[in-house]
Order: sequence, then structure tokens, then C-alpha cells
Amino acid sequence: MALRSLDNALPITPERPKKQAKVSLAPPQAPDVCPNDENKAPLPPPGDAAIDYITSENLCPIKDPDSSIHCLMEGLESKDWTKVCRSLNDARRFALFNPDLLLPHLDEVVTVVVKATKNPRSALCKTAVMAASDFFNAYGDKLLQSDTFDSMLLQLLLKSSQDKRFVCEEADKAISALVRSTSPVKLLHKLRAFVSHPNLRIRAKAAGSISACVSSMGWDRMEEFGKASLLQVAAELLNDRLPEAREAARGVAACLYECVGGEESGSDAKEAWQSFCQGSLPSAQVQSMVKIMIISTNPN
Repeated sequence: MALRSLDNALPITPERPKKQAKVSLAPPQAPDVCPNDENKAPLPPPGDAAIDYITSENLCPIKDPDSSIHCLMEGLESKDWTKVCRSLNDARRFALFNPDLLLPHLDEVVTVVVKATKNPRSALCKTAVMAASDFFNAYGDKLLQSDTFDSMLLQLLLKSSQDKRFVCEEADKAISALVRSTSPVKLLHKLRAFVSHPNLRIRAKAAGSISACVSSMGWDRMEEFGKASLLQVAAELLNDRLPEAREAARGVAACLYECVGGEESGSDAKEAWQSFCQGSLPSAQVQSMVKIMIISTNPN
């Protein structure tokens, strides 16, 4: 019996044509992140995977900023939240590398930042808070003149006291940038309004910022703001429900005590402090303010 050839026994499978790689004709986009240091790229924090949280040092300039600035508000006012995030990052890039171009649009941009911080989507909220930090560093006291600054400050104090850690930490950084980059006297006038805020956590966060401002001031700056007003702020916060607010009050009082009794020593410094308190506070508050500094200066 003749054997069939192997070629006839096995079916022949036709070879599939190879797919050609698609070639994109779109022009390359300018990257948001500078590719000069791969080691700086952080691991993505909690949030939405569609959003990149780019640190300030990893942002790079916008190509053709003079033309791009006219498209910025269109992106910021988009109904697509991811586009708003990208546009907020572009606004940060303008603030860092072309601050003069963004300055005429600053009020409009800050309004968008305030709106975004109120958004329940954490990714959009955090991006807006990061933008606030860069704006503080870029514009300093100019930002205090914005019509929407008070609303932005309120939102940052609120976000820094909430329980979403990755948003809370970013808000703390923004508030620290604000304290570092603005005049302490001007900022104190803004923060003073929050000492009596009904939200106790907002009061505590504001108190911490007030203490940080006062600690950077000399006697002349305290005189400019009003040393009696500072003492009244400390006295009000000293009875607050939260320990953070009370600790901040003691910090303010300590700075005032050092200035009031700076040229005195021992009992003379205490007498100067008591006289200052008696001349600046209602009698019901004098004893507690005098007592707290006596305890602080005599821990044993």
C-alpha cells in the first residue's frame, strides 16, 4: 500500500498579512512635565487615575504663551472636568513662567479655583488647591487684592481641616505658601475675620496661620497691626474648644510678651505684661492672659 506524502496529509494554512502600524499625523503636544529629571516623578497619590498631580518643580513653560493665554479661560470654563484640570495646570505654568501674562486674568482664574475647590470630585479639588499655592508664590500681596481672595481663603481653611488626607495636606501646603509669600500685616487683617467663625476647625486653622504670621513680625509690624488687637485675638482664642486654637493663642501671647517685656527682666517683665493686658483687655480676660504667661515663664 503506497504511503501518502506528508505534504498532502497536512492542510496548508495561508499566512496572515502583517498589520501595519498606524502613523499619527497629529503634531506633538508640549508636555506639562519637564522631562529633565526622571527621578523627580512622584508616585501617583490617591485620587482619579485620569489626572496627573504635577508638582511645581516639574512643570515646564508653555510654548507660545502669548497665543495660548487667549485660550486659557475657554478651558477653565469647560464642562469637562478633566479639561478644567489640564487648564488649571496651564494656569500654574503661566503663574510660574509668565506671571505678567496671567495677571490681567487673575480674578477670573481665582474664581475658577474657588469653584473647583468646592467640587466633590477630589481630583479637581486637589488640582485647584495646587494652583492656589503657585498663585500665592507668584503674586504674593497682589492676590490679597482679588475680589475672590476671601472666598479662596475660606475654602483652603475648610479643605485643610477635612478628613481626605491627600487634599488636606495639599491645602496645608497652600496656606503655608500664603503665609510665606504675603505681608503678615495684610494677611492678619484677612485672617482676623475667621477667629469667630462658627466652624471650630476653621477657627483652629486660622489661629495657626495667625500665630505663624505674628511669629515672623517684629515690634514695629505688631504696632502697625495694633498690639492691643493682637492681644484681643489671643484672648478670644485662648478659650476655644480645640487645643490647636488654644496653642496658637499661647504662641501669639508669647510673641507679644517677648516684645512688651523685651527690655525688662524678672518681675519687671511680668509687671509690664500685666499693665499691657489691663490696658488692652476687659477685666474678665486679664487674669487668664497674665496667668498663662507666668506659667510659661516659670514652668516649675
